[in-house]
Amino acid sequence: MERETAIRLICGVDEAGRGPLCGPVVAAAVILDPARPIPGLADSKKLSEGKRDRLAVEIRAHAMAWAVAEASVEEIDRLNILQASLLAMQRAVVGLALPPTEAWVDGNRCPALSIPVRAIVGGDALEPAISAASILAKTVRDALLVELDRTYPQYGLAAHKGYPTAAHLAALRRHGPAPIHRRSFAPVRAVAAQAALWPDERG
Repeated sequence: MERETAIRLICGVDEAGRGPLCGPVVAAAVILDPARPIPGLADSKKLSEGKRDRLAVEIRAHAMAWAVAEASVEEIDRLNILQASLLAMQRAVVGLALPPTEAWVDGNRCPALSIPVRAIVGGDALEPAISAASILAKTVRDALLVELDRTYPQYGLAAHKGYPTAAHLAALRRHGPAPIHRRSFAPVRAVAAQAALWPDERG
């Protein structure tokens, strides 16, 4: 009798950074190890920054496989944010060292993959693997925005991570868009159209 050798490897997939006005959109894919559960996994938006950072370390240490990928600002402007998000997700899944047999994706749209894929609305709060992916994507993108803040300190990116807060919008109006800003997003496009009204302080 042949022994069953097929193993079901489900990867959770999620993204971070669809709403911000600048920086890439980041996606992560995670295959959790059933033998090494990680307590406390939840939707990254419901966790404190410190808790997310601690869980991200555990995910990298205990998951069977994980990968993080992104789609650039140029790709966001060329494709639109939805398609760029799906592209980042696709890249994350392809980047896994261990090929999954199925992908579960947060939301209602699926990236194009060569394996079965299932969209789960609210999946980042329902499925631990998707929660893990949301945590990795969020922590990686937040760290990237802190790095970008050192290059573009005038925008306050370390504080708001690129989201359209009042402070970010005020800085955008004062300094104009930087190369990291998404020109296809309405607030950035509106400011860029008034380029003559603000001095070129980008350096």
